Amino acid sequence: MTETAARTPDTGGSAEQARASLDRRRFVGYVLGGATLVTAADMSLGRAKSRLGLGGAAHAANPSAPQIPELYDLEDLQTDGALPTSQLITVTIDERGHANFEFPRTEVGQGIITSTMMILAEELDLPMKKVHVQLAPARPELLLNQLTGGSNTTVSTFTPVRVAAAIARQQLLEAAAARLGGDVTRLTTIAGTVVDTAGNILSYGELSADAASDAFKEVSVTLRPPSSFRMIGTGQRREDARAAVTGKKKFTTDLDVKGALPTMVCRPPDHRGTAVRLRNESAIMKMPGVTHVAQIPTGIAVRAKTFGHCIDAIRAMDVEWQPGPVAGKSDDTILEELAAAELPMVVPDVPVLAEQIDTKFEFMFRSSAALEPYAAIADVREDGAEIWAGLKVPILAQENIALELGMTPDQVKVNVITGGGSFGHKLFGDHAIEAARCSAAMGVPVKLMWHRADEPRQGRLHPMATSRVRATVLQGQVLSFEQRHTSVVTDFSHGLGEIITSTLDEAPTEVGRFVGGFTFAQTIFTLTQELPYNMGVITQLLNETNQDFSTGSMRNIYSPDTCVAAELTIDQIGAKMGKDPLEIRRELVRNDRVRAALEAVAKRGNWGRRMPAGTAQGIALHKEYKGCTAVLVEIDCRPQTVNRRIPNAVTGPRVTKAVIAVDAGLVINPMGLEAQMQGGFMDGMALTLTSSCHLEDGKFLEASWDNYFYTRQWNVPFDLDVIVMDPDTEQPGGAGEAAVGSSAAAIACAYARATGKLPTRFPINHDTISFKPKTFIPPIPPSPRNGLKNR
Repeated sequence: MTETAARTPDTGGSAEQARASLDRRRFVGYVLGGATLVTAADMSLGRAKSRLGLGGAAHAANPSAPQIPELYDLEDLQTDGALPTSQLITVTIDERGHANFEFPRTEVGQGIITSTMMILAEELDLPMKKVHVQLAPARPELLLNQLTGGSNTTVSTFTPVRVAAAIARQQLLEAAAARLGGDVTRLTTIAGTVVDTAGNILSYGELSADAASDAFKEVSVTLRPPSSFRMIGTGQRREDARAAVTGKKKFTTDLDVKGALPTMVCRPPDHRGTAVRLRNESAIMKMPGVTHVAQIPTGIAVRAKTFGHCIDAIRAMDVEWQPGPVAGKSDDTILEELAAAELPMVVPDVPVLAEQIDTKFEFMFRSSAALEPYAAIADVREDGAEIWAGLKVPILAQENIALELGMTPDQVKVNVITGGGSFGHKLFGDHAIEAARCSAAMGVPVKLMWHRADEPRQGRLHPMATSRVRATVLQGQVLSFEQRHTSVVTDFSHGLGEIITSTLDEAPTEVGRFVGGFTFAQTIFTLTQELPYNMGVITQLLNETNQDFSTGSMRNIYSPDTCVAAELTIDQIGAKMGKDPLEIRRELVRNDRVRAALEAVAKRGNWGRRMPAGTAQGIALHKEYKGCTAVLVEIDCRPQTVNRRIPNAVTGPRVTKAVIAVDAGLVINPMGLEAQMQGGFMDGMALTLTSSCHLEDGKFLEASWDNYFYTRQWNVPFDLDVIVMDPDTEQPGGAGEAAVGSSAAAIACAYARATGKLPTRFPINHDTISFKPKTFIPPIPPSPRNGLKNR
């Protein structure tokens, strides 16, 4: 169930406070010239920064100074990067009275299409069925405003979308006043109509042409106060839910593009290996269904009448391979490299009169493959190209494809398609670039799809990392908390790096001074890592090494690993002081909003209840993206549970209960937020208990999800409860990644308490290989031929 608190009125108290709140809602925008009403916001003149619960009394005797994300975080950076082109995002009211909006962000299952429809419906006073939101194609003029990531979509688009909608509504009211001969103040809007006090009614469709402007003009508008919201804050089912569950929703591979036939790639056995040559090309070309074969940088591509024909051809290929850059390396050798790159601690090993807690944790490679495999359609011609794919940074994909083809970006049209998941995977345009290469090499349109076996072996991985923590305690006070995170290099060439370069000068001076000279990765780490505790001097630093792996920003980037390490260490500090996990957090937490979330899960989850031996509760906190989450879990680590048998399944410890409290600021769609929390919890559980990739001799053993053990139905909690906390702000916070780190950490803490052993390698089952690896040559298994029998 979800508990959503009543919304807080936007004003109260003095007249000065009311006027200040009104000023925060007054904005400037534009009416664009045209035959129908088109409006846009101008957010480039400045923005009202939202801060989630930065105030509140310090609740410990040794308060910590504010951390960098409290002054300026990744949300601020991305929002600042988007503001200069916000006026290019427009709302159109057509002759039917419907609102049409091309969204410059990508829907990959997070529900932003639905929440954006709600925002438009709210400010326009329109029924949802009259609001239409489509994904915008690559638009280079948007610059940094077409990147979907970092839980930033709603944070950065909420106000511009509202302003554009509010201007449209204002123009419609003025057009109605001109027609009816009255004053605007005597008019009101109801469900897409304008009504006057005499009962006259005009529809938005009737007024659209009158409300349009012959020329570009600037206007000011005041947004509705939250106290008047009727749509925002109410639970709405996703607009595409029925289509998704009935198979009617169109993803990339569902599109029917003329001439685009199924295409797949035979990939090397080594991670990032390369093809030297195909020895039996003539034999492959004679195989049933095969139309084209071509060598590309990532392997040998084959195009055929069906994907089954492609699979058969790949399995028959005799390819000479060049080893990859990590040939001969394994988990242990990479861990040795990480150990050599670890940054030193500052506090001495043996502080005088103080006690010291030292911990170190290892996090294995993980796959960020989503439910929908990499897929893209490409039609490359001599004079241009057109691409269809799920892309979170379509402008960069367009630029890279143009560079690959020797074209200018305006010759490459990139259509953004709704994606079936992403988790950071689709920040990169690898699949779109590869499809363009195939089409160019073959001279025909292609419908490229990666095989499931390709993704954990050649796809982008969440880097292997270690996280070391040293805490110093004296007379019941935590004097210092140092965390040193060491990771295989994370690739940020998907656009966040450009935002840092272009936008960081908008940050407060002290932030710029602190991160000056940092790499992109270190800057992102610094702008996202925040501990909500008073622990004296807090430092969290990143160092990265080894650029030989294909990596990416998996959901929540660094936070799941750093949060697990930090929260397990908090439990160790509590044990040293003779305090249980809830008690030590109550004592150390320094933010009232985080404290409220902690108390909510402790109460709802009945913290401290008596439990059988081998079972335990765990609790953890995470603060990021202008929001926070608290998670309480119960885990069963008894032998009869760990060793339970389910056909073709990996079981292990069972999380039996979870309670999540989330403070995400102003909540647009509580139902969508609950779904995000559930999905984030499943991610966190997989990271802690089951999902990883094993590197042996330069090869990753996993191939497909039957041996990459993401959370399964038989591992999820019987009881999962989401509490949506009351907002204390008029601005939304980031929610897409909010529950991952805290869920992973709470489960790790519960496991430690249930077993009496501190886990130090994650996922916990990594050292047990419970499957027979699939072959590397051929690189994919045969096509299933018994589908009808297994219906």
